[in-house]
Amino acid sequence: MSRKVGRFEDLIAWEKGMDLAVDIYAVTQKRPFSRDFRLCGQIQGAAVSVPSNIAEGFDRGSRAEFHRFLSIAKGSCAELRTQIHLARRIGYLDDTTAGDLLTRAEEVSKIIGGLRAKVATQRERSPR
Repeated sequence: MSRKVGRFEDLIAWEKGMDLAVDIYAVTQKRPFSRDFRLCGQIQGAAVSVPSNIAEGFDRGSRAEFHRFLSIAKGSCAELRTQIHLARRIGYLDDTTAGDLLTRAEEVSKIIGGLRAKVATQRERSPR
């Protein structure tokens, strides 16, 4: 049975995106990662973008806008995964940490994809 979500804070995608962003901040505060200001800012920005776009789209008030912002959040997950791969190749992240972050980013992306598909179906039935 489907339930109506009243706040973006109730969305699993938002919560998992927030948790991932917090963990990205934790790993980027360690040296030598913290000294690479460009990559540090880029990966933090991508991580923040995921839950931020979910929240913004949800509160825009239309299913079409929510769907569009979910697409942006999903794209930010791909950007984040690319940056995790790069950080691992450079040596800022060990294989275990990078693997865990990649798995979680993929999970968030799949959850967003499922939510986006559901919103698309709702859009077809009736505008919000």
